[in-house]
Amino acid sequence: MKIDKSENLFAEAQKITPGGVNSPVRAFRGVGGVPRFIERGEGAYLYDVDGNKYVDYVLSWGPLIHGHAHPQIVDALHQQAKKGTSFGAPTELETQLAQRIARLMPAVEMVRFVSSGTEAVMSVIRLARAYTKRNKIIKFSGCYHGHADMLLVQAGSGVATLGLPDSPGVSPLTTADTLTAPYNNLAAVEQLLNENSGEVAAILIEPVAGNMGMVLPEPGFLEGLRLLANKNGTLLIFDEVMTGFRVSLGGAQQHFNVVPDLTCLGKVIGGGLPAAAYGGRRDIMREVAPSGAVYQAGTLSGNPLAMVAGITTLDLLSATGVHEKLTDTAEQVVAALKEAAAAASIDVQVSSVGSMWGFFLNSSPVRSYEEAKTSNTKLFSEIFHRLLEHGVYIAPSQFEAGFVSTVHTSETLSLTKSAFQRAFSGV
Repeated sequence: MKIDKSENLFAEAQKITPGGVNSPVRAFRGVGGVPRFIERGEGAYLYDVDGNKYVDYVLSWGPLIHGHAHPQIVDALHQQAKKGTSFGAPTELETQLAQRIARLMPAVEMVRFVSSGTEAVMSVIRLARAYTKRNKIIKFSGCYHGHADMLLVQAGSGVATLGLPDSPGVSPLTTADTLTAPYNNLAAVEQLLNENSGEVAAILIEPVAGNMGMVLPEPGFLEGLRLLANKNGTLLIFDEVMTGFRVSLGGAQQHFNVVPDLTCLGKVIGGGLPAAAYGGRRDIMREVAPSGAVYQAGTLSGNPLAMVAGITTLDLLSATGVHEKLTDTAEQVVAALKEAAAAASIDVQVSSVGSMWGFFLNSSPVRSYEEAKTSNTKLFSEIFHRLLEHGVYIAPSQFEAGFVSTVHTSETLSLTKSAFQRAFSGV
């Protein structure tokens, strides 16, 4: 496989951009080698600058649930672009998308749009602290909620620890009120709540973890968090930036039948454009300015291009049978991967839920970040590059989830199965 142009472009990019990329994982540091510079996407496929074609299971890290350049989304963007791309004033489109979100996610009674998942989580924590008049939050090791200072914390050993800065430039004081518990460990959460009685504003969680690799909540875990939050006067926040509309049409909260107080959304709701949101109970959301005193603002919040892309995306997704097809596709992907690994006598743990899927090169089930870190990352790197050679593009990290789209077909699945077999058998 020739990658001469990607190599040249990466060398040029590193002269002007830190690490040659504008988001760290794109640099292939977790797997080695040169990142592919992409020229275009079409349906379920990516095409790089060297003319190589890949079945895409990254899908812009989740937003492209209808694949690349979907004709109806492109047409909606074209029509809106002719009217204008940004106004800095209200449009009907914002209300229309908010109404669709509230209809699909009953726990979300009011919505505020922002431009990124980081912004959504940062804002919702401010809101939770103001509403409860408490300062501390509980998050889970291995769960990523954006790069706001207070959330860049490192999980310590033991049942639970105070957060410590996980990046230079983050003040220890900024993270002092961030408490960390292991994922899927209710006892640790209960202990933290007892040790910090009356001080915890919110429990913040990815209901399906997607940033330590894909890790499912164990039966009763999310339900237990809901009960603990109720008992302690603490808000439960679901970060559904990744899971929203992917795990099910109503998100993870619908799939697991657990109702959070507040929800963060992103990725899918922008249809491939920068858009995110936070929302939840009406009595809490009314505290946001200008109806309340909790300040948050954004020049491009509710951008009309992102709104029409989101509206079109959710309308397409709401058609009969679409989510069932997505679920079936993801199940076929992990079945093919498991079969290929078994034929090569390679230990693997696979899972899928809705249109998300993932695997760990591990001999034991993975239920937490500590267990995820025991996976064979060296072997993953080798398999990753072999998959690239055989035309399949997955996330360049053992610790990321994969995604399918509505335009992954029997043809793409056949190509994927063949690539899995060749990649695993060659290591």
